Amino acid sequence: MSYDVIVLGSGPVGENAADRAVQGGLTTAIIEKELVGGECSFWACMPSKALLRSGIAMRAAKNVAGAAQAVTKGIGVQETLNRRNEVVGNWSDKGGAAWLEGAGISLLRGHGEITGIKSVKVTTSDGKSKQYTANHAVVVATGSDPLIPDIDGLKDVSPWTSRDATSSQKVPESLIVIGGGVVACEMATAWVTFGSKVTLISRGKLLANVEPFAGEMVAQALKDLGVDVRIGISPKKVSRSGDVKVELSDGSTLTASEVLVATGRIPRAKNIGLETIGVKPSWLPVDESLLVKHETNASEPWLYAVGDINHRALLTHQGKYQGRAAGDVIVARAKGQPLATQSWGRHVATADLESVPQVIFTDPEVAAVGLSEAVAKSRGYRIRTVEYNIGNVAGAYLHSDDYKGKAKTVVDEDRKVLLGVTFVGPDVAELLQSATIAVVGQVPIDRLWHAVPAYPTVSEIWLRLLEAYGR
Repeated sequence: MSYDVIVLGSGPVGENAADRAVQGGLTTAIIEKELVGGECSFWACMPSKALLRSGIAMRAAKNVAGAAQAVTKGIGVQETLNRRNEVVGNWSDKGGAAWLEGAGISLLRGHGEITGIKSVKVTTSDGKSKQYTANHAVVVATGSDPLIPDIDGLKDVSPWTSRDATSSQKVPESLIVIGGGVVACEMATAWVTFGSKVTLISRGKLLANVEPFAGEMVAQALKDLGVDVRIGISPKKVSRSGDVKVELSDGSTLTASEVLVATGRIPRAKNIGLETIGVKPSWLPVDESLLVKHETNASEPWLYAVGDINHRALLTHQGKYQGRAAGDVIVARAKGQPLATQSWGRHVATADLESVPQVIFTDPEVAAVGLSEAVAKSRGYRIRTVEYNIGNVAGAYLHSDDYKGKAKTVVDEDRKVLLGVTFVGPDVAELLQSATIAVVGQVPIDRLWHAVPAYPTVSEIWLRLLEAYGR
């Protein structure tokens, strides 16, 4: 049996690629061995934010006189877990499967494996296999898995990964979090809110991929919530006898009910048949049209990789963006149409280069887009930075009684445009799209003066940053 396009993986990334292909008139099938909707829908973005939201809302109310008096109890732990369960549809993919059907995308349940050029085998849970042919393209959208580092004894203690941290139905009495990135900081925030005694250990500074002040503010906030934050140490040995024992590089020892490993991701590239076409089962480098960089694509482009698996930007929204671009590319090539290859054309994924937005849903939130000061300097830009205390903006006075936040812009002094913007503070996620438009659109600083923020809103931070920059 054949389809024009076959997609391995039904997460939001694969769904977007398939949807664009169908909209372009191509027959398309998605292969999925787990739940339609993938990691983000069931074990990452959605459940993690559902776990975090209740605590953030409660603390926000406590920080506004009048509302604070209404908060007479602590967080409803079971109610929060129940809401998380509802958000993920109790781990049922009936809705996702129905969406695929409505979109005209065929669902092939089972394990997908490439067996040759434009050839894919699907093996169902009962061991039966069927061969399929892609007339035009195969899209790999298999995502990534948690990395379990090679620490003595760690794999033997059944550690939590991000999946366990977002799906647990009970609160551990105590939790050790290994790592200092997004998952580590978000899950430490969530589980300490639910009453778990949380210790976070990181060999380096927290949130190392954003501006340093962001990690510093989040570290302090975690401490204020009761998290024992230990920076500059690493686990050396892990064992379990009831509780988990972690021996650290500084000679100290920690014990807890559970240990969460949040130290990075690895590509979900094994056992999908890449070796059969001479491709290494690892991260899959791609060009700007999401075509896998390999000689198998030389004579006739057919193999694409979108989302985490290509390692360009391990974020759902960027993967969906790539999926849309790849779908449009496949349609154009199938119909013999020219590709729109300019930097703003829909057939290229240029936003992954220097314009990636990201929100870290800690308390306070971190929202950033583009390049940090350090990265901009490393790439040779002549820059100037501007920082401003968001708490000094009129809208922040109204938002809460003790608004703590900070904003920073990185300006390309040669072109007078923004290279990067970072916000830290309550609800700053809602400021990010305006920053993203400014960075992606390369809006000149002089033009931004005419984008007048409404008063009194937190968005007035834009005016204050421009005033601090000067003319």
